[in-house]
Amino acid sequence: VVYTQSEILQREVYLFERLDSPSREPMKHLKAICFLRPTKENVELLVQELRRPKYSVYFIYFSNVISKSDVKALAEADEQEVVAEVQEFYGDYIAVNPHVFSLNLLGCCRGRSWEPAQLARTTQGLTALLLSLKKCPMIRYQLSSEPAKRLAECVKQVITKEYELFDFRRTEVPPLLLILDRSDDAITPLLNQWTYQAMVHELLGINNNRIDLSRVPGISKDLREVVLSAENDEFYANNMYLNFAEIGTNIKNLMEDFQRRKPKEQQKLESIADMKAFVENYPQFKKMSGTVSKHVTVVGELSRLVAERNLLEVSEVEQELACQSDHSSALQSVRRLLQSPRVSELDAARLVMLYALRYERHSSSGLPALLEELRARGGTDRYRKLVSAVLEYGGKRVRGSDLFSPKDAVAITKQFLKGLKGIENVYTQHQPLLQETLDQLIKGKLKDSQYPYLGPNTLRDRPQDIIVFLIGGATYEEALAVFNLNRSNPGVRIVLGGTTIHNTRR
Repeated sequence: VVYTQSEILQREVYLFERLDSPSREPMKHLKAICFLRPTKENVELLVQELRRPKYSVYFIYFSNVISKSDVKALAEADEQEVVAEVQEFYGDYIAVNPHVFSLNLLGCCRGRSWEPAQLARTTQGLTALLLSLKKCPMIRYQLSSEPAKRLAECVKQVITKEYELFDFRRTEVPPLLLILDRSDDAITPLLNQWTYQAMVHELLGINNNRIDLSRVPGISKDLREVVLSAENDEFYANNMYLNFAEIGTNIKNLMEDFQRRKPKEQQKLESIADMKAFVENYPQFKKMSGTVSKHVTVVGELSRLVAERNLLEVSEVEQELACQSDHSSALQSVRRLLQSPRVSELDAARLVMLYALRYERHSSSGLPALLEELRARGGTDRYRKLVSAVLEYGGKRVRGSDLFSPKDAVAITKQFLKGLKGIENVYTQHQPLLQETLDQLIKGKLKDSQYPYLGPNTLRDRPQDIIVFLIGGATYEEALAVFNLNRSNPGVRIVLGGTTIHNTRR
């Protein structure tokens, strides 16, 4: 995610061990670099390690603030004086994209309240991010969310307690931390996606930049798990936000370029110079070969799943539910797909969830009938229960914003003109609520009554440095929205974070 194992190997680090591994052998000729979270368990493991050191010297780095009492416990355990260095290195979060981070936490709340352990972990992750970016922000939060207010207060407490650490050089316009709740927009994580990174996560799942392809029919052994990282993969970096149609064209161009560069089988290696040239070019050729086979496999599997699960048709109805307000047409479309054997149980449930969120209070709601049809498909009761759960979580009663606000005439005209640019826009009409919220924030129009400041101070100028955090998880569709906002607002820098990065299964 930040540094690959092969990059670490280039720095002459040859052995990777877990601190809790019972089978480690003493190796007094080696120096040890320890990188760990400053948890009670980790500090205790380190105390045990220092009492019987297996290596000659220890350089200890904690991913967050460590208490003075823990440092004292380590010092007392270090009787052989093997510790050369102890530092705080604020990296208590997962860097996903250059502007996106995650805490890899699932199920952070129970009902409308935080799980205490998850609140503590989220506070730690968020304050570590602020310290690593050297930001001491003003804080705004979503008023309709008790978890958002609670997290804002916890972050503020840490900033106050560790004021010396947060004593950064003041900027003309202070940075802003905006804390939001996923429950305000339960629609976005339920939609099928059509840009590369978002689509891979929705259909295959991205876990710390790794994709499990072991279930792909006929997959070769070396492609059972692949890494997609914009840092180390130029094709991925250039294509992660493009739509699926463009990816197909670019894969074709990549393959053609690869074929042109491929060493000719009849190439003669007659001289030392020929051999030297081949050896010099081979690593680049081998790397390109790996990139081609990886992306051809991933795109091929995405195409197979789109066809197998009838996702073009499913996604069109999802977009109709998310962006339009013709109830009769939407109900008819959902019913038609529920009766199709090509639509998976997950996609059928997803459509009913979207319908429930969109039309939960409609006078002619067809939800009971749709739930019955979901049951008649012969699936488990699990998905029917999830429909109720999603309404409980993100229904109209709990939302602080108008998720389905009527579009004004200008917005409708813009959308119509945008729609003329290509048929693929049928599948990407939806814009997450976050995009509108951040747009209002950048323009200085975000209402204090809905998103109050924590404390007496307010920003007089438009914010330039924004960190937005979603309790309950962010999505790659929102990551794309933030990427575009950063690109279209040169004086503004937005970083997006969440307790996790969602797809429908999460």
